[in-house]
Amino acid sequence: MPSENLKLEETIKQFQKAIKSLEDVLKQEKDEYMRDSAIQRFEYTFDLSWKAIKGYLEESRGVICKSPKGCLREAFQQNIVDYDDFWIQMSDLRNSTVHTYNEQAAESVYEKLPKALKYFKLLFKGLTTLGVRI
Repeated sequence: MPSENLKLEETIKQFQKAIKSLEDVLKQEKDEYMRDSAIQRFEYTFDLSWKAIKGYLEESRGVICKSPKGCLREAFQQNIVDYDDFWIQMSDLRNSTVHTYNEQAAESVYEKLPKALKYFKLLFKGLTTLGVRI
């Protein structure tokens, strides 16, 4: 299906741009605004990460997954990414940033973003290695 392939390619391109955007903000001197910007960029990068996994699984492997954690678990089983509990922690972090906000929570999330960035880069590399075009 060409339309599905184009949708996956577009998701992967958006994911690549989101990774760059997160990387750029993490290079900035941290203040309240940069921290909050980084957290927001993490949110949409995470959303694109699991949607990229979902698109790949559906198009290339015929596997349907409907939630971030479900797609991540399937990605582990399909050897798209190595199993690491941090992926599940990132899903929980994403959920916490949306539903509650306080300074302490923001600081805690921000501290984990450099590690999250590394994982996003690994996923992007893995997807492109599997033949997803961008």
